[in-house]
Amino acid sequence: MRFAVLLLTPALLAADAPKAVKFGPLAAMPPADWKAEKPANRLRSHQFKIASTIEGLADAEVIVMPESKPKPEQVFPGWKDQFVPPDGKTIDDVAKESKVEVTGATLHVLDVSGTWKYKERPFDPKSKLEMKPEFRAIWVIVVTKDEAIHVRLAGPDKVVEKHKAAFDAWLKSIK
Repeated sequence: MRFAVLLLTPALLAADAPKAVKFGPLAAMPPADWKAEKPANRLRSHQFKIASTIEGLADAEVIVMPESKPKPEQVFPGWKDQFVPPDGKTIDDVAKESKVEVTGATLHVLDVSGTWKYKERPFDPKSKLEMKPEFRAIWVIVVTKDEAIHVRLAGPDKVVEKHKAAFDAWLKSIK
């Protein structure tokens, strides 16, 4: 019986091995502690759960959506509209835009925090609105020669902050 278990273990480990995320002709390996999940809908090619280690706070999530719009000026305003800034601040006070060049791609980044007006299906008027205070989303448009891919890290502000360095390193590893 022990022999059978030893033979199965490598096969099981290989099945659970992380897979590279494709960004058009490029790819990057996700961090080992991100748990791959079945994408919640057909617009997503990948979805990951990032466990919260902060008591009382929800997990964070990373989603990848290929075949997306490439221009931040067309997309960022709608993403900003999904957030309500804290009292006394404007959305531009809590939203930071930046641009990063990596080998073969340009990353357009929008980092915004506040109360997230979350809808599972943002463009479906029948989708239930859920207010999520003290949340943060980092949206990235990865533009390659052939394609634009949207990536989003979202969750409670403190959880996203804890995992932001790994998220940034993952995106900068795209090759």
